[in-house]
Amino acid sequence: MQFFSHEGFELAFIDERPASGSGEPVLLIHGFASNHRTNWVTPGWVKTLTDAGYRAIAFDNRGHGASSKSYDQADYYPDKMAGDAAALLLHLGIERSHVFGYSMGARISAFLALAEPQLIASLILGGLGIGIVDGVGEWDEIADALVALDPAAISDDRGRMFRTFADQTKSDREALAACIATSRELLSEDDVSRIAQPTLIAVGTKDDIAGSAEALAALMPNAVAFPIEGRDHMLSVGDRTLKKRAIDFLKAHPISE
Repeated sequence: MQFFSHEGFELAFIDERPASGSGEPVLLIHGFASNHRTNWVTPGWVKTLTDAGYRAIAFDNRGHGASSKSYDQADYYPDKMAGDAAALLLHLGIERSHVFGYSMGARISAFLALAEPQLIASLILGGLGIGIVDGVGEWDEIADALVALDPAAISDDRGRMFRTFADQTKSDREALAACIATSRELLSEDDVSRIAQPTLIAVGTKDDIAGSAEALAALMPNAVAFPIEGRDHMLSVGDRTLKKRAIDFLKAHPISE
């Protein structure tokens, strides 16, 4: 685990290289209430990428994992969190990288592609489709569930799911409640139409959070959709078919092009 500083936050990250010692970088941006280990190491993404010859870089978003926490909602707008991702690439001296974000991380990746297009060679957006434009439902119940004194009293199914996940990842639930209030900022159809990098949009066929991958891909000039068969929002992360599709996509879009 390494750390770098940006906007007053100490951000934790890992930088894993393939056996050859060098490879095209892939920046991995995890989802809400997760961390680099839960989203990318445990499901086997870091191993999958390094085995395929890629340099896997994953960090804990502000408010998550081993990175600094804030209880100020203003710290968690997607452009702020995308700024952390860009700062990490610059900290590592990387001028251009593939970027793979899951769920909230996909939203951050899209904001990053709009703000710093020269840094991004290709995008993989997992667990988020047209919800990046239309929204992903009411999440006030999740914020309430995160700070509830008695988890047994949580009646909302989605709130209970994320409270359980936050407890499993030993997250700072007050920081997460602040994060969820502002990290869901939407992009317009015009915004996403300006994301020109080759983009793979992968959403589980049983995902009731993300929204349609096909509908989002139709708005973008260079995007393709990949349905992850039989997977919901949580189980899509480690899916084997997604791993294969992602590696094929990366190989088809080398940074040198």
